Amino acid sequence: MALKIEAEEMAAFLEEVFPQVRGMFAIDRLDEELLVMRLLGDERHLRPGGTVSGPAMFSLADVAAYVATMARIGRQALTVTTHCSIDFMRKPAAGRDVLAEARVLKLGRSLSVTDVLLFSEGSPEPVAHASLTYAIPPAR
Repeated sequence: MALKIEAEEMAAFLEEVFPQVRGMFAIDRLDEELLVMRLLGDERHLRPGGTVSGPAMFSLADVAAYVATMARIGRQALTVTTHCSIDFMRKPAAGRDVLAEARVLKLGRSLSVTDVLLFSEGSPEPVAHASLTYAIPPAR
């Protein structure tokens, strides 16, 4: 499915509708096949022991699914998470960004289903896997 929003416009859209996450994420790749988004390493994302916290990784997965969906449906800020399941599989490497690889598995009129794998930058083994469903508001 062709994209309705490219990476640069998507970054500006996030700044506009979610200023609270300003400076937390960056889009590395956005095309019809895959979104690669990163959680920019920051002390505020660490838990005791110096590893990236579960809530920070959840945020990355959720924002990645939102961006992947928005890129395909256009600017519909009121699209919301209706389901998320996340499995934390490994401890992320200290001092590295966490990357999300998001693939939209199904896009319908009212729901979008996205699969997200999270990786420590430079590592081939995923640290977490998430499945998210977004509700798309009805066309007016």
